[in-house]
Amino acid sequence: SLQIGHGGVIAAKTGIPVISDFRSMDVALGGQGAPLVPVGDKLLFSDYKACLNLGGFANISFDVEQRRRAFDICPVNTVLNTLSEALGLDFDRNGILGRKGKVNLSLLEMLNKLEYYKAPYPRSLGKEWLEEIFMPALHSVKSNKIDLLHTAYQHIATQISNVLKENQFENVLVTGGGAKNTFLLELITAESGKNLVIPEPRLIDYKEALIFAFLGLLNVKGKINCYSSVTGSVKDTVSGAYYGTKI
Repeated sequence: SLQIGHGGVIAAKTGIPVISDFRSMDVALGGQGAPLVPVGDKLLFSDYKACLNLGGFANISFDVEQRRRAFDICPVNTVLNTLSEALGLDFDRNGILGRKGKVNLSLLEMLNKLEYYKAPYPRSLGKEWLEEIFMPALHSVKSNKIDLLHTAYQHIATQISNVLKENQFENVLVTGGGAKNTFLLELITAESGKNLVIPEPRLIDYKEALIFAFLGLLNVKGKINCYSSVTGSVKDTVSGAYYGTKI
């Protein structure tokens, strides 16, 4: 579990107490070290039945019998941005390019049958799965670049909608960069029939940063900030390494 940056160095350079590396303890206890955001979803955004993040990957968290559940659904911007770059853009603003394409039905069927989508929870995705499984499958069927992009959109919308319908969510908070992609939101809404709540831009952009600061606060107070119900570890933990003068 690669952690970029070191809390001790940051604390030494800034003179500010730092809490970092929330994953290592969970991994040592048999967990996947992710996701970590569901703690904040449960405690800070309890007005919503589910919290859906559309970042590099789509992930969702929600309560089942008062225990938090969370998992990665499918890739989102990691794939959409790569396909947009092949068309000369850094990303597909509002889905303008994707909207122009058509669905490649044989490719869509192949993507929807990938083994990951049948795996039990907890489950999480990473760069390795994307490079070894998803992208080769995406390029295994002949299709023009615009149709590839459109089919990727439809695949994402289908997988997310399947989760929303399966769990009968009616009030879903949506954040992450994908929450600004109007075409993607239209597809998900049309296929799922669910109410997607799009918050103010600051919350879209910074919800995960806000929650990681909150995880640090929970650490300082000695309160649980990592749920075994979402990571698969043997127990809930107070995670994070503390550097600097004790608060």
